Amino acid sequence: MNGSGFSFAHTRAAVSDAEWQQRVDLAAAFRLAGYYRMTDQIYTHLTAKVPGTQAHFLINPYGVLFDEVTASCLVKVDLDGEVVFDPTGIGINPAGFLIHSCIHRARPDLHAVLHTHTAAGIAVAAQRRGLLNLSQHAMRFHRRIGYHDYEGVALDFSEQDRLVRDLGPHNVMILRNHGLLAAGDTIREAFERLYYLERACEAQVRAQSGGAELIECSDEIAEKVAQALDRPGRSARDNDWPALRRLLDRIDPSYAT
Repeated sequence: MNGSGFSFAHTRAAVSDAEWQQRVDLAAAFRLAGYYRMTDQIYTHLTAKVPGTQAHFLINPYGVLFDEVTASCLVKVDLDGEVVFDPTGIGINPAGFLIHSCIHRARPDLHAVLHTHTAAGIAVAAQRRGLLNLSQHAMRFHRRIGYHDYEGVALDFSEQDRLVRDLGPHNVMILRNHGLLAAGDTIREAFERLYYLERACEAQVRAQSGGAELIECSDEIAEKVAQALDRPGRSARDNDWPALRRLLDRIDPSYAT
């Protein structure tokens, strides 16, 4: 991160205060994903609904690296794919729109949806048993995770029904042979889930690569962990997001421009 983000001065005056704050938080999520090495050049996407409406959401412009994303460069689109406001003129990733729009439409409780293609995430997505009870990070998702079979590059809109079906009531999903998806009521909540899902996949792949016999925790223990760690509305733990924002401010505060 070098302070060379894509910043557009006219955006701030064109959006509400609530939308601007959402833009800043979503830009922070992009920068944090970059910091924690959860990027795939320009080819993955994070989205968040515009506050006050279920019809519009923000997405990264197609051609901007995660560590270049700023609050002012994010593109606003509607659920039918019409661009409402694109400060960059670049446009958006069509596969990103397909995946995110159907979840935003079907799950009004989810205001942020984050999708990545990391090596560890893809590795676990390629394993028939998926995420195993090998770590505390993994067990927070016990029986709280969906799986979606790979159907090719996400350009066929008929896949949307199956994406929604396979996510079901959950907030995280492994897209087999493809990557990870995490969502939440807030950007902070979605990022927390993505971070721990990624760390769980990393731990699983490293444990498997050691060649020793693995210890899988019981379903009873896993459920106990999940109930403790993935409860909605844990406001007492929301202080992690300001801490992460301070980290970004020290590294490169241009995300908030």
